[in-house]
Amino acid sequence: MTALAFLAALTLSTFTVPLSVDAQGSAKVYRIGMLRPGSPLAGSSPNLEALRQGMHDLGYIEGQHFVVESRWAEGSDERLHDLAAELVRLQVDVIMAAGALATHAAQQATRTMPIVMLGVYDPVGAGLVASLARPGGNITGLSTLGLELAGKRLELLKETVPQLVRVAVLANPAAPPHTVFLETLTVVSQELGLQLQVLEVRSSDELDRAFAALTHAGAEALFVLPDPPMLDRLDRRIADLTAQHRLPAIYPFKSSVDAGGLMSYAPHLPDIYRRAAYYVDKILKGAKPADLPVEQPTKFEFVINLKAAQALGLTIPPAILFQADEVLQ
Repeated sequence: MTALAFLAALTLSTFTVPLSVDAQGSAKVYRIGMLRPGSPLAGSSPNLEALRQGMHDLGYIEGQHFVVESRWAEGSDERLHDLAAELVRLQVDVIMAAGALATHAAQQATRTMPIVMLGVYDPVGAGLVASLARPGGNITGLSTLGLELAGKRLELLKETVPQLVRVAVLANPAAPPHTVFLETLTVVSQELGLQLQVLEVRSSDELDRAFAALTHAGAEALFVLPDPPMLDRLDRRIADLTAQHRLPAIYPFKSSVDAGGLMSYAPHLPDIYRRAAYYVDKILKGAKPADLPVEQPTKFEFVINLKAAQALGLTIPPAILFQADEVLQ
């Protein structure tokens, strides 16, 4: 082989080395623990696919460079803690925890294993990180603009039903952000001239009673506070009850609209999961969670279900339809 041919072959081989080798630097198959409070039947596959795509974009191939150890608590707090401890015993390389409850469970299970949180509303207030810029412990990841979004949802509900006065708030007092959300909603409701009626629901057994109470109180619309474990299991039933009681409602997750609800406004969850791959990659390469700033979402989605609106006899104002990122027919 001539020197020129050898040089050409060497150059070609350099450019054809798989990206995964650069991303990994070794033949180790990493184990990523996925801890979720809900159910595998809750329609979260787009989120996990987004994570896989994010990993692939960084050069990781599932099965060859990493595997995902998924654990689902199916609404049980006790099971959530047991599953977090199980992932620690498996010695996964990093735990990905969806929401505040899962992140707290992972935090209690380990103070040394890296944890990437997904969509926690107030990680500083929840005691999960010291600050967004410098988390300071073994947890980092992605937060959400929870309080700001709560006010935005109430504004969208008012714009959709301009004559609206009385709004029922469906809330689980056991959910971590319950108190701060209600404080924010109280301020925004006063600015919008709305009257709020808070209905506390801790389990499915209390739903019928809650809807009977809001009907008796003359509620004209429903605002559902974030509670992933409950909504994962009851979003279709809540949507059915709002339809039966002919109440316009706004939800914190698109899954509730897919289940028949009227509308939702929320961070784009697949985008959060895709971005989480960045944290996993950094940690696998040796970065410490304490040094990786917590990020907030940059992409949001406003989804409207026109079929639900028609069933309610509700005409969505054109200005609201124009704002929608997705309209379900």
